[in-house]
Amino acid sequence: QSCLSRQQLLAAIRQMQQLLKGQETRFSEGLRAVRSRLSTIHASLAKAAPELPAASCPALQAPADGRKFGTKYLVDHEVHFACDPGFQLLGSSTRMCQANGSWTGQEPRCAEINECSSSLCQNGGTCLEGLDHFKCLCPPQWTGTTCQYQAQTAPPAWSATDDPAFSRQPRCAQIAQTQQCSCDPGFHMSGTASNGICQDVNECEVYQQEGGPRLCAHACVNIPGSFRCSCPTGYVLLGDGKSCEDIDECSLSQDNCTSGSTCINTGGGFQCITPQCPLAAGNVSYVKTSPFQCERNPCPMESRSCHQAPKTISFHYLSLPSKLQTPAPLFRMATVAAPGRPGPDSLRFGIAGGNNRGHFVVQRSDRHTGELLLVQSLQGPRTIHVDVDMAEYLDRVFQTKHLSKITLFVSAYEF
Repeated sequence: QSCLSRQQLLAAIRQMQQLLKGQETRFSEGLRAVRSRLSTIHASLAKAAPELPAASCPALQAPADGRKFGTKYLVDHEVHFACDPGFQLLGSSTRMCQANGSWTGQEPRCAEINECSSSLCQNGGTCLEGLDHFKCLCPPQWTGTTCQYQAQTAPPAWSATDDPAFSRQPRCAQIAQTQQCSCDPGFHMSGTASNGICQDVNECEVYQQEGGPRLCAHACVNIPGSFRCSCPTGYVLLGDGKSCEDIDECSLSQDNCTSGSTCINTGGGFQCITPQCPLAAGNVSYVKTSPFQCERNPCPMESRSCHQAPKTISFHYLSLPSKLQTPAPLFRMATVAAPGRPGPDSLRFGIAGGNNRGHFVVQRSDRHTGELLLVQSLQGPRTIHVDVDMAEYLDRVFQTKHLSKITLFVSAYEF
């Protein structure tokens, strides 16, 4: 009897095992069916509703009498504004699209600069306003663009104390019982017909007063019967006799830079440059890989701040004339994928620092290139620093960043 009950117990256990196995199979099939159904729904939804475009902001227009730089209105994109000559910008020169679909800053507008407000006319002159220029109406005894010169109402009396090279006797001839006198080119008759003298015409003053064509790019020197042009130190006069060209002291080995520094030619001179990598801070440190480039040392895997720091820092030096016409492209940044590695699918460019940042904007010139533009003219002599960074993204995930430190040497002259 005990043996029978044991067989019954074993049969019952086997029956329970078979039942559980069947339940397990049905449960697994049910899970597979649910998973398959979810995959079908997900695929149909993804096909029916494509990925929503990134949030954007309303389009912005250039202000009247101004210009707009930037055509992207997506989140985190910037649009820059500048005014035409003779106008000043009121409001924000840069606006960024925010995630809530609105722009940062204030709407820009361009207001006309009142040239006469600075009382440019001297010695009682009256200022007349014009578009990006002014004109002074001078009292009778004053002349010049700002009434700065005392007018000569009569030819100056010649005396023996004057330099004889600038005064000479006229050439006279008796024609039909009258005496006709004339002066050499570059001289004019002064005094009466009976005791006239030929005095030199100061071409430099005449052209300056009459607002005629500029005789010289820099300085005009009056000489007897004519004039000559001169150039400032560091420049040489060109063959046309009026233009000045900068002397490249670096290529001519006329600099005094030490062996550890590099000579950079500037307008009228040179600079001795020794770029330095940033000092180590935390996990971030750099090593100099060329005279004008630093590269970041490998980061610890867990250091987010190190990965966010620029991977490369490069140094660039540009020489510019004063009052350069804008907008003027100054510098380009681009990326090149390493062999065998996928390149970034998007780039972001920005101005990361420096003095006088409002004079510049960065805009994308093509898919892999950004361009630094000068949009407000610079008057020299001065030295300007501007830092431009380029961030690389792959599938919208930040990969790395490159920093370009640009130094502009603005000359004192417009040539």
